[in-house]
Amino acid sequence: MSVKAFLYLFSSIVVIWSIDSVNINQIFKKNRIMQAKVFYFLLAISMIQLLTMFLYDLFEATKFV
Repeated sequence: MSVKAFLYLFSSIVVIWSIDSVNINQIFKKNRIMQAKVFYFLLAISMIQLLTMFLYDLFEATKFV
């Protein structure tokens, strides 16, 4: 398993766990469930990508990889 694949797996678990604790349903309009789900999905994908790239660059800069 490559380092990036492991980082993506780790980042996915951390991001989904952390997003689950946030209650942002109050900012969405009523009966806009599908839009809220799409927002959560895009937010999760973006955060996973950012966290993975940050950790990979950090490890690469400190020569842990």
